[in-house]
Amino acid sequence: MAKGYTAQKIQIPSNGREMKMLILRPALAAQPREKTPGILWIHGGGYVTGMAEMIYLSRAVNLVKKYGAVVIAPEYRLAGRAPYPAALEDCYHALEYLHAHTDELGVNPDLFMVGGESAGGGLTAALCMAVRDFSDIKIAFQMPLYPMLDDRDTDSSRRNYRLPWNTFFNRCAWKKYLAHIIGSPSPYAAPARQRNYAHLPPCYTFVGSKEPFYCETLAYVEQLKEAGISAQVDVYPTGFHAFDLLTPFRKISKQAVKQFEKQYLRAVERAQEKTAMK
Repeated sequence: MAKGYTAQKIQIPSNGREMKMLILRPALAAQPREKTPGILWIHGGGYVTGMAEMIYLSRAVNLVKKYGAVVIAPEYRLAGRAPYPAALEDCYHALEYLHAHTDELGVNPDLFMVGGESAGGGLTAALCMAVRDFSDIKIAFQMPLYPMLDDRDTDSSRRNYRLPWNTFFNRCAWKKYLAHIIGSPSPYAAPARQRNYAHLPPCYTFVGSKEPFYCETLAYVEQLKEAGISAQVDVYPTGFHAFDLLTPFRKISKQAVKQFEKQYLRAVERAQEKTAMK
């Protein structure tokens, strides 16, 4: 109760195996079901590292504690043992679980959102594309923070030797993630390969101005805008990847968190207004 939320670990089926998933709920029923977003939050780690417990350090925790959302965090398969499409399939099944258990979780099916940091942001974008193309589930908003979207070098990911993520790590991670692909990857594997951005969910993100994913983040937002999708990116003067998580004491980190939560609340309000007009 003191944390402001409760955490539950469950197992759900995904591709013939059991996948661990964490469910975070507000400690007290903060708002009625019709106003409660259900958020799928996807951890980062370059597609090759990470675990569901990274949710506790993520931007999503405050969405539970402060604003009453319900968040699920899947422990998707990592590329070292299971390259693409394993991670995307696991995230897809996590979203299907959210869709099938709205009553149990106490969330509004018109307020589904997806987000994540870094590779989790890349999977966010890929999942939104896959859901648009293959599912009847509706995603109201996407939050791919400094997302890992492009398997090709960009002006910001080429010859970028900053820590904690750089050109060498990026190339190695993509090589592992796309290990089973012959030829050019599809947009579901590398979302920057997408050519049709129509009908994707509205988007908010932020990124550092000198970090490897700067160019692909801005390109993603621009492509969404050109397709008529509401999208916004805030850029912060840093080359430190995942600066908000790894240096939370910095002024720009606090500013990024404040702006992220502001954009989230706006998105919830717009989604609720849209639902009320049905």
